Amino acid sequence: MAAENRKSAFVGAPDGVDPALVPAKILADGSRLPGIGLGTFGNDCYDGDRIAEAVKEAISVGYRHIDCASVYGNEDSIGVSLRNAMKAGLPRGDLWITSKLWNDKHAEKDVIPSCEKSLKDLGLDYLDLYLVHWPFPNSHAKGVDVSSRDPHARPYIHEEFMKTWRQMEKLVKTGLVKHIGTSNMTIPKLKLVLRDAEIKPVSNEMEIHPHFQQEELFRFVRANGMVPIGFSPIGSPCRPERDRSPGDTVDMEDPVIVGIAERMGIHPAVVCVKWALQRGQVPIPLSVTRSKFLANLKASVSEPLTAADMKAIAGIDRNCRLVKGQVFLWKDNQSWEDLWDLDGTIAP
Repeated sequence: MAAENRKSAFVGAPDGVDPALVPAKILADGSRLPGIGLGTFGNDCYDGDRIAEAVKEAISVGYRHIDCASVYGNEDSIGVSLRNAMKAGLPRGDLWITSKLWNDKHAEKDVIPSCEKSLKDLGLDYLDLYLVHWPFPNSHAKGVDVSSRDPHARPYIHEEFMKTWRQMEKLVKTGLVKHIGTSNMTIPKLKLVLRDAEIKPVSNEMEIHPHFQQEELFRFVRANGMVPIGFSPIGSPCRPERDRSPGDTVDMEDPVIVGIAERMGIHPAVVCVKWALQRGQVPIPLSVTRSKFLANLKASVSEPLTAADMKAIAGIDRNCRLVKGQVFLWKDNQSWEDLWDLDGTIAP
């Protein structure tokens, strides 16, 4: 039953947004994926308690979609906030909780236990969505710099990825997970997964913001029945130092974004969120400040951007990838571009 038809003892903040009014993506099985979520990657900016407090407050103002991952190291803290919300009367079915399989858990024996660990930490019986975080089994220690390399790193090997995916499919069949998807994938890799998967991914989570619109991948994902979920929708001001490069641009300082924000009387970040929602992806901005994440949520139910605004933003794509992923490379002399199959082929 949809959230808007369910009576709940849970009472949200009076200045919040009615979750029933927030747009949703309707999946093939009828599930409602809320059209905006709260990111929880705190990096070194925020500890688990700060993220958990943000999750608690975000739920109180109307968020129902929380995007988590085991590698963020805060799922146990977030779990406290989720349990408290449900104890206060929020039905589990009103929440959409995503988590992700980290790279060092791709082995067949590790996939299901890793999901079970996330469930235990989050205090849940099932996940709404479980993603393969990266298509490589290449990992890294916390806080490493851009030159770090996993000595066991290797390229995408489709046969190996599909062994991981078969375990993801088992999670669906056993009821631990409702839906499965991918993250940080490319068109050549997705073509192979879509060809060979028994249970196909319902979504691909990927970096999308006005200066990095990924139009070709965006169109491919939608054309193949997947929902594009966009991380870093306002850029990524809290990304690790290793992902910062001299040529990086700042979406919220773009004159087009700033001009629209000034005309509408809103923050430039909200313009970025509105653009994402109207374009058709599900943005998952991270903020731990109540006024900011509430403004992001209100973007989904307030005055939309005009057609002229959307056209103007479409024209400021700078192909500026912020999260480049250098630490996942498997050769010392490689460029980060090799991770992203820019020539249409999977790098060996």
